[in-house]
Amino acid sequence: MRSGSWPKSTTSRRSVDHAIEEYATAQQWLKGLEAQWGETPDMSARFEMLGRFCTFAGKDPDEMVAECTREVESGKRIRIKARREYTEKIAEFQATVEGSARQQSRAANLVRSFFIHNGIFMQAGLGE
Repeated sequence: MRSGSWPKSTTSRRSVDHAIEEYATAQQWLKGLEAQWGETPDMSARFEMLGRFCTFAGKDPDEMVAECTREVESGKRIRIKARREYTEKIAEFQATVEGSARQQSRAANLVRSFFIHNGIFMQAGLGE
């Protein structure tokens, strides 16, 4: 992602209260990628894109994951409606990222990766 590819949305949205990497769900994402790749990846662009999505969505990372899950006796369950709403929000976000279709797709995939490593299955087109 080039640094000037911020979403074009002019809607006033709440931003996150802390640095993205300070949120528990962002740390879970990092741990998941480390386990997957066997090394610590460069997270600067990933955290930056997640921060952009959080601003776009008006939620912090922990809030988004919490909205997609609920605790039941047998453990954690996915809230299908919330997951669908975030899938749609990711598609909306993707369309606002400046750059080529490939850059837009990469931005959306980074956000999906965040959800996936926090136990929320995501894929392009799931909400369509």
